Amino acid sequence: MYKERTSHDKFHIERVTKLAVYIALKEGANVEIVKKAAELHDLIRDSNDHAAASAREARKILKEQGYSDEFVEAVAHAIEVHSFSAKREPKTLEAKILSDADKLDAIGAVGIARAFMFSGEIGRSLEETLKHFEEKLLKLKDLLYTKTAKELAKRRHKFLLKFYKEMLEELKFTKSDLHGDRGVNRDR
Repeated sequence: MYKERTSHDKFHIERVTKLAVYIALKEGANVEIVKKAAELHDLIRDSNDHAAASAREARKILKEQGYSDEFVEAVAHAIEVHSFSAKREPKTLEAKILSDADKLDAIGAVGIARAFMFSGEIGRSLEETLKHFEEKLLKLKDLLYTKTAKELAKRRHKFLLKFYKEMLEELKFTKSDLHGDRGVNRDR
């Protein structure tokens, strides 16, 4: 299903699935629900509400595959509430875990790489990408639910913050700075 080579490709799905299963095992959640939700969480990306659209598609797929209504709804709920942008609150541990795993893949070195991949996909500038760091990525560690995810986020967030600060430092220079128009004594 995930053939596109984008910031939300099959490799993103694989990373989120591995993180989600790891967290589920540590937190005592239903691993099968978490795993299936992670595998299907980004089925539909070209929608104003990709989480809700992906949940609807996941329901169809899982029902066709013969899963119980209870299992289908648990997976669909996790998918529907996983997105930062959707601003929906997870009601189950499994949904919290999917949300955490998806957020973890958006921070740290992988998250930085994905942010710039996505920016390239939509034509966003460096400055606009840094604004995305401020509006979303730097906030994610404080929006995690599980103890396991919070532990995993510490190092990733630290790296993200260091990178962000370095980018700001390097972007301080303007065209006028490079041409010696600011603070440079031309009489020397």
